[in-house]
Amino acid sequence: MNHEEVGRYWDENAEAWTELVRAGYDHYRDGLNTPAFLQMLPDVAGLSGLDVGCGEGHNTRLLAGRGAQMTGIDISETFIRHAAEAEEDEPLGIRYERASAVKLPFKDETFDFATAFMSLMDIPETDLVLAEVFRVLKPGGFFQFSIEHPCFATPHSRTLRDERGRAYAREVGRYFQRSNGEAQEWTFSAAPPEVRERTRPFRVPRFTRTLGEWLNLLVEAGFVLDRFGEPYPTDAAVRERPRLQNAQVFALFLHVRASKPA
Repeated sequence: MNHEEVGRYWDENAEAWTELVRAGYDHYRDGLNTPAFLQMLPDVAGLSGLDVGCGEGHNTRLLAGRGAQMTGIDISETFIRHAAEAEEDEPLGIRYERASAVKLPFKDETFDFATAFMSLMDIPETDLVLAEVFRVLKPGGFFQFSIEHPCFATPHSRTLRDERGRAYAREVGRYFQRSNGEAQEWTFSAAPPEVRERTRPFRVPRFTRTLGEWLNLLVEAGFVLDRFGEPYPTDAAVRERPRLQNAQVFALFLHVRASKPA
């Protein structure tokens, strides 16, 4: 499976995905992952940024709200349409373009920084994406991305829960065995039953790599590793969104920031 095939899956997901995330049903994004990502992000005011795999533009708009001059790309035409419509409704100066991360339509050394919110893990040609991001970054620029934590999102994994339904452990296996595009069906568990019944589940191809593979790919692309994050929800966040409780038991996400040498 290549990036074009994956793009077709995501374009089919895009309508339902946009509806559900804009209705607030992605509790892990809104209550944990994105806030932690932004907390780790350096000051981007006045900088030119590229959001790789921008989806319907939610996080791109948050970056623009911090003063960055943003460009967003996604391989899904439907996602780009929704993102562009949001920009028309509330202009923030964002430029959106349908493009593949494997071949970015920009000149060398165009951007001060780049981001990828939970998109890099969905592209099988990771080495090509990293090479392209490295190419379009200015010397001294940085790339920050989030992915499912490779140590806990393995080909075999399940959350163990007690009689009250609270997570107490994560069972993982086949860590060194790759998933290479096997499609899984799921939807946001926070969506009420009547919403889940009228929207079809997402079909998402899975690609897994070990932690060592991810880090070595960054080094081989020429990046210098700067900082890492493993978002952990506070007790207050769990009281507000109880589904986050399992993220106090094991790391759901990994955040990485790397830079292009000056």
